[in-house]
Amino acid sequence: MEQRFNAYKIMWVLVLFDLPTETKADRKNYANFRKELLKDGFTMFQFSIYLRHCPSKENADVHIARVKRLLPHYGSVGILCITDKQFGNMEIFFGKQPKENLNVVQQLEMF
Repeated sequence: MEQRFNAYKIMWVLVLFDLPTETKADRKNYANFRKELLKDGFTMFQFSIYLRHCPSKENADVHIARVKRLLPHYGSVGILCITDKQFGNMEIFFGKQPKENLNVVQQLEMF
């Protein structure tokens, strides 16, 4: 049986966080959290928003569980899981002008 990709089954996991950086220990915790996200295949979308493409909901659940194990003691972390179809509907702007003729993934590669 041939397996076809489906924009409703492919998932994107977004991790949104606001961590304290007042002390040296806070900054170290922040850096470690970011480093572990990168090691798990997440890419920076904005300064405190990281995302990862997952081929299925089951795979997304694995990465969400990993993020939950990394949660720092202080600060706030949000995890959002959306379909590839929903992600593809995102509009990205650089200044006031949208980047035309590029899909979201191509736009992300420009960062």
